[in-house]
Amino acid sequence: MEATLRQLAAYAAVARATSFTAAAAEMHVSQSSLSRAVADLERLLGVQLLERDTRNVRLTAAGVEALRIAEQIVTAHRAGMKELSRYLLGESGTVRVATLPSVAAVLLPQVISDFREQRPQVAIRILDGLERLVLGRVLSGDADFAITTVGDPPEQLEHRPLVRDRFVAVLPEGHPLADRHEIAWDDLARRPFLAVGRDSSVRRLTDAAFAQIDARAAPAAEAGSVATVGGLVAAGLGVSAVPALVLPLMGTGPIVFRPLVDPVVDRRLDIALRARRTLPTVTERFLRTLQESRVQGRALPPGVSWA
Repeated sequence: MEATLRQLAAYAAVARATSFTAAAAEMHVSQSSLSRAVADLERLLGVQLLERDTRNVRLTAAGVEALRIAEQIVTAHRAGMKELSRYLLGESGTVRVATLPSVAAVLLPQVISDFREQRPQVAIRILDGLERLVLGRVLSGDADFAITTVGDPPEQLEHRPLVRDRFVAVLPEGHPLADRHEIAWDDLARRPFLAVGRDSSVRRLTDAAFAQIDARAAPAAEAGSVATVGGLVAAGLGVSAVPALVLPLMGTGPIVFRPLVDPVVDRRLDIALRARRTLPTVTERFLRTLQESRVQGRALPPGVSWA
């Protein structure tokens, strides 16, 4: 049975009002049009739904059951169209962002709070991980966009500059270098160096900085997470270097931070999107909120600046 939504809505209006005249006024259609829709539905179902005379409209037993089903269908259709309208307006849905842990923990929380204050029905799904995994989630379609380091970007992606964070030296309290206001990379190369794992963008950038001054810092130890490196530094096992945005992830142990010079090294973080892809409206609105934070110059942690 292929009853149309129009037929079901027409029948439900007449059955509720028990009057073709009142139902036609409610639906802003002609009475003849309404009568044809109900008659077509009865013919399709092969059963009489309404008993009519010159003054009254009464529901048959089949008409009572048909009204229950018709109202369910019409109500569900209206709810579904309302939900679709909210989604198309960017007022509902899910924003899927792939990003580095430091961005997820430090940069995004306030942006998400601002965004959800205006659109509380929108869910934010954060897919945090290392650089290669983050870019892969965008390329596979698992994420709408990424916030990550640039590196060697695949040609399928376009980039929008977002922030820069400066590399700093991480030292245990009381270390001989801790009395300095700035520390040179060459000074770190001559101490036991605690490195982040090779899959991390931090490791790629620290290795490049040492190569730039023709120095080789053989890691005294390396760990997969910056939190672990922070613990190793706090225990006095060596020194390290990380971007400023990473510092809140290193724990609260007895460690100090100093700006690195000779050379000054910045990590650039971009918004990365699939080229020529149409984003959902809700994602475009989230990106607009993120860019508004950048344009307004919202305060960032020390050593971090808008690009």
